[in-house]
Amino acid sequence: MSEPSHPAAERLRIVLVGTQHPGNIGAAARAMKTMGLRQLVLVAPEKAPDGSTHAMAAGADDVVEAAPVFATLAEAVADCRWVLGATARNRRVQLEQLHPRDAARRALKATESGTVALVFGRERTGLENHELQLCHAAVHIPSDPAFSSLNLAAAVQVLSYELRCAMLDDGGPEQALVRTAPPSAGVASHAELEGLFGQLAEALDQIDFHKGRTPDSALRKLRRLYLRANLDSADVRLLRGVLADTQRMARLAGDGSGPGKMG
Repeated sequence: MSEPSHPAAERLRIVLVGTQHPGNIGAAARAMKTMGLRQLVLVAPEKAPDGSTHAMAAGADDVVEAAPVFATLAEAVADCRWVLGATARNRRVQLEQLHPRDAARRALKATESGTVALVFGRERTGLENHELQLCHAAVHIPSDPAFSSLNLAAAVQVLSYELRCAMLDDGGPEQALVRTAPPSAGVASHAELEGLFGQLAEALDQIDFHKGRTPDSALRKLRRLYLRANLDSADVRLLRGVLADTQRMARLAGDGSGPGKMG
């Protein structure tokens, strides 16, 4: 089979998190390859690929064999510019919900500035809330509510097809009404943003921002705010510098040597 004809295909990554049945890995690889996609990544699969994986791959064994395995989703998407989480139901994590067709168009546009990941969760339970927090937006396949359960490989096939259509239609008119644009050139990497969010959480604790309240709600809202801003690397460095000074002042105040304290 020939190499992917569209350059964006090399920047589109399908990530399977916590797969429970090895055969589904092969079926997902087959679904991808039929649509010209090759970049498969596995995160903490319950069982390693086996004979059933290759049987279900049906000629897409090269996609399976080339797939790296990571311990966490954060590691798997650390170098990505935009991350979409496939989810079947509303959760506490408030993400912009995209139709597969819109998600594919925006994913294709986002590949102009780096790698884009489409993340699929476990067969029975999907993605956990802490994993969805690593995503910029969610994509929902509008299946029949009376029978909405969709096999993992089938979900991969639907979104791979939409990506294929977007690649074949590349160059058409852009969507005018987009609330949150995909990242532009120079946008901060996923790893840079996670570093910022980690330092932000530490700083808020140090200045007692939450005042005994649970920090989860505020941190979720701040994550959404910063993700909508499409920060670049310079923005992240500036914000982390502000946080570092905030943390330094909090430490000085804590040991009695800050401004206004008696030595």
